[in-house]
Amino acid sequence: QVQLVESGGGLVQPGGSLRLSCAASGIIFSSNGMAWYRQAPGKQRELVARIASGGGTYYAGSVKGRFTISRDNAKNTVYLQMNSLKPEDTAVYYCYAEFQTYWGQGTQVTVSS
Repeated sequence: QVQLVESGGGLVQPGGSLRLSCAASGIIFSSNGMAWYRQAPGKQRELVARIASGGGTYYAGSVKGRFTISRDNAKNTVYLQMNSLKPEDTAVYYCYAEFQTYWGQGTQVTVSS
């Protein structure tokens, strides 16, 4: 049974930082490309960042230079380090396993003063 469990969301002030984690089970994690998506109220879900099984990364233009995606294959976990957060980063953030096309349940990130 595939499970993706996100954690690390919360309320943070503009300019602050958060680190999201996504712990995977039931998949061959090291062979999977992994990604983080987000969905703000009234908007479509959008790709934030992805990391290939070999470690190559991609970032959406809106987060490039502020967010960093990484993975620890020994822990079956993918991370999203988010720095210099802005109110427009407010959304539910979802972890995604590309080979299984499987979504996590999401974690809320709210950036507000």
